[in-house]
Amino acid sequence: MNIIWITTLVIAVIGVIVGVGLVFTGKKFAVEVDEREVAVREKLPGNNCGACGFAGCDALAGAISRGEAPVNACPVGGAPVAQAIGDIMGTTAGALERKTAFVACKGTCGVTKNQGNYIGIRDCRAAVLSGMNVTDCNYGCLGFGSCAEVCPEQAISVRDGVAVVNRNRCVSCGLCVKTCPRGLISLIPESKIIRVQCSNKDKGPMVKKVCQAGCIGCGLCARQCESEAIEFDGTLARVNPEKCTLCGKCAEKCPVKVITTTPV
Repeated sequence: MNIIWITTLVIAVIGVIVGVGLVFTGKKFAVEVDEREVAVREKLPGNNCGACGFAGCDALAGAISRGEAPVNACPVGGAPVAQAIGDIMGTTAGALERKTAFVACKGTCGVTKNQGNYIGIRDCRAAVLSGMNVTDCNYGCLGFGSCAEVCPEQAISVRDGVAVVNRNRCVSCGLCVKTCPRGLISLIPESKIIRVQCSNKDKGPMVKKVCQAGCIGCGLCARQCESEAIEFDGTLARVNPEKCTLCGKCAEKCPVKVITTTPV
């Protein structure tokens, strides 16, 4: 019986010593947590999408609390989250316009031709790596929906061979932008509705051979623009959103109607 009591006592003493040691070690090596970092993290949406440029919401919260990132760094949270974080950090969020994804391609099945029946992996990235083209256009949407698969809000669908964005569902996380192997998708301020929906940089005659809805670089749009908002990437027209006044004259004169004036 004495042996049992002695054993029990030894175990109890060891337990107390270990417990005291853990408490002492915990206090000595404790890492102080910025209360503002915790508060900022609670306001972030928790998507962990990386659209802010950081590894996730925890990393962004730490950066904001240390002053290494602006309070409006989260594109998913938008203005409401930016304002809430600004209140925590004691600063103004500033103007933050909502952005939505835009697919610069109108090459639907009715305006371009298929090269053949693609039998590879139904993935845009795999098709590009294999060197295969679905249509005659080397710049257009492949239509396999890799962008739709990564969209956390199911804001993208493939219609008639081209990816289409539901602007009401888009949270501007940017995952589709990173996924598209041809760089057709970009995040554009919601109010900038005048955009060139084409990415083909070939000369006009070559574009016409592969797509009836492609930009032919004729320059009519630029000659109509009084604010000089039309720029050219080679022969491909682009709208500079900083200069565009939304007059719509460029779209009116575009012979192939590749300039959009309504949200798409």
